[in-house]
Amino acid sequence: MTLPALSPPGRVLAALVLEAMVGYPAWLQRRLPHPVVAVGAAIDGLERGWNRAAWPAWVRKSLGVCALAVLVGAGIVLGGSLDRWLKAQVWAFPIWVVIATIGLAQRSLHQHVMAVERPLSASDLPSARAAVAMIVGRDVDRLDPSGVSAAAIESLAESFSDGIVAPAFWLLVGGLAGLFAYKVVNTADSMIGHLEPRYRAFGWAAARTDDLMNLIPARLAGALIALAGAGGWGVMMRDARRHASPNAGWPEAAMAGALRVQLGGPAVYDGEVLDRPRFGAGRAATAGDVGRGLVIYRRACALLWSMLAAGAILWRA
Repeated sequence: MTLPALSPPGRVLAALVLEAMVGYPAWLQRRLPHPVVAVGAAIDGLERGWNRAAWPAWVRKSLGVCALAVLVGAGIVLGGSLDRWLKAQVWAFPIWVVIATIGLAQRSLHQHVMAVERPLSASDLPSARAAVAMIVGRDVDRLDPSGVSAAAIESLAESFSDGIVAPAFWLLVGGLAGLFAYKVVNTADSMIGHLEPRYRAFGWAAARTDDLMNLIPARLAGALIALAGAGGWGVMMRDARRHASPNAGWPEAAMAGALRVQLGGPAVYDGEVLDRPRFGAGRAATAGDVGRGLVIYRRACALLWSMLAAGAILWRA
């Protein structure tokens, strides 16, 4: 079977299904670290070499643009080369699908949030804090059960957008080249796209490019969550724009509305309290809401699959 044997929506659907089934297996991770680790190492190396505090902000900003261009360009060249090469191979389809799964995170996201929900439900707060620390950047030492629950739900909603919907979108639009470019940008944003003095100039390009690449996926993710949760539209439309990010508020507000809980609010990062906006006007989140959020998440993934299946059928019509 060759690559053109399935339409682009069909290929993306196949990658999503396979990734949900097997993810990035632990045995493989032990032998071959996930490729995002290599991307992170490259970003870290460029940042250390090109982001000198003694240099003017405009120089560091320009070098940040160059660093991102180099890495994104490498991703596009690699992905585009694989796309073209695999089209000529009779075994191309399964290999293409396996490669595409590397950029998706349905299974790992579900596992990480489940790792928070289980100890929370068993009233094991220390273990729940340790588990949620793996998926959020805030300080977790003083989080009560409600704070841990809210942090897990917020991460679930936002990661559904930038870990699943966005890479699937760019895989659909640009093949492996689009997927690799997005993963480079998203990884760079998570590492250097911050407002701290060290990163403000050098990480400007990463943050703004990530904002641009997530504009459509974030709104699509919010809509899928609202559909999957049979609610949340009003909260999403009212509260999404309160977020400092132009994108993160859409899935988070939709999840808050669907669960009828309140998310956001003050959080501690590196010992400093950040007064974040609130999403929703419901009660405080509980461990049960983390489980309900996972149900909505699975339904939202199924809706995404259904959209791609419909697209594959229409493509052939």
